[in-house]
Amino acid sequence: MKSEHPLIESTMHRFANLPEGHHNPLDYAVSQRDRSTLEMVKEAVKHRQTLLAYQPILYGSSTDKIAFHEGLIRVLDPTGRVIPAREFMPVIQDTQLGREVDVLALRAGLIALREHADLRLSINMSARSIGYKPWTTMLTHWLDRDVTIGERLILEISEQSAMQMPELVASFMEQLQSKKICFALDNFGAGYTAIRYFKDMYFDILKIDGQFVRDLATNGDNRAVISTMLAIAHNFNMITVAEQVENRDDAEALSALGVDCQQGYYYAAPTTSPEWADEPEFRKSS
Repeated sequence: MKSEHPLIESTMHRFANLPEGHHNPLDYAVSQRDRSTLEMVKEAVKHRQTLLAYQPILYGSSTDKIAFHEGLIRVLDPTGRVIPAREFMPVIQDTQLGREVDVLALRAGLIALREHADLRLSINMSARSIGYKPWTTMLTHWLDRDVTIGERLILEISEQSAMQMPELVASFMEQLQSKKICFALDNFGAGYTAIRYFKDMYFDILKIDGQFVRDLATNGDNRAVISTMLAIAHNFNMITVAEQVENRDDAEALSALGVDCQQGYYYAAPTTSPEWADEPEFRKSS
């Protein structure tokens, strides 16, 4: 019997044509999108069509002095379009492909550090890459080639990733202390952090998640939350970085609260062709 309502009829039609084992059109669409994303990243990794976009982290709102840069992984799709990490990392981060992307990000960052002696750079990694032999071998290889790289390298581990395996992260950080590598806890406040683990870890930098930075100048709740984060950071001797700073009012409010460094579009967008580099990093490392 034909439905009298066109929306119901359309929905029934979609359900009737779903592949076997799929019962929800939305879930099926999401799974198809994720599969497409995985294939795109697989091809990019296979052909080393990856690169870093660099974004500066500055000392406060009243200075243009750069503390360090963050190297943000990007992939190229079949048309050559640069795809930011937020479009694919949630799909691949818990897979073997996520580890492979971590290796390529590390490689590009280490090459940049090798070629630019005055560069200090942070690179993102997942706790799942700890103990992954290609990643470890890559790091060891470049540290052996240039002993100054360790003291200029910062490894960023997200709060969510670190708290999935805190004991492993703590042991990993202790092992690399002798190489003078710094560690940053990324996206602090975005998930759940057991503060008791801080005494066993060796984070040098605490990066405040952007959700607490946006509209800070007019949001008293966010100011209270960031003040608490600053107290935690100072207690554990960590430098603080505010992420996703997008306007002058928020930048000034952060400085007034005592945040050490700031990062965001208010200062500079990530770029694959920074002024200090001769050419995009993926060409150097291909």
